[in-house]
Amino acid sequence: MESSHGSTRPDRKTVEKNRRIQMKALCSKLESLLPNSPTSREGVTVPLPERLDEAVNYIKGLQGRLERMKERKRQLMGTKNTSRGMGSELGGAMMVPQIEVQDLGPSLRVVLISSPVDRVLFYEAIRVLEEERGAVLNANFSVVGDKAFHIIHCMVTILNVNCVWLLVASVALLAY
Repeated sequence: MESSHGSTRPDRKTVEKNRRIQMKALCSKLESLLPNSPTSREGVTVPLPERLDEAVNYIKGLQGRLERMKERKRQLMGTKNTSRGMGSELGGAMMVPQIEVQDLGPSLRVVLISSPVDRVLFYEAIRVLEEERGAVLNANFSVVGDKAFHIIHCMVTILNVNCVWLLVASVALLAY
């Protein structure tokens, strides 16, 4: 077909044929990306609109799974951070754990102040004290607002300076 401008333009039939070929190639590519996407079920060919609906539903399902996985990752990362002693975010600020070791003659009193969800520090302090041959007499905690107060009373025969330093160092490592 000649136009008045002297350039050749394909007729409608050719344009439509090319468009259909392109759409068929795109549908074929889409179906190849989908798992278990038979073009025929039990010998009956599935119409294209139904196959496209299946593809849309599959993609929506993947989006839902992705959102659930992202949320799960956020939860696990938050759990990992608090279990590693990072504290919890309260009011936009991170709570930094505090430790105080008091020498009471033959015994020690260890006071830990941390986030209510941060129990790893408490267990770590008890573990270090017992490893350094300290007999834990009493260990308790109470939660007041956004802080947990952990108090450990420990009996030591000789004040072991290494025990105190190990305790402070291990809690500091967990906190940061």
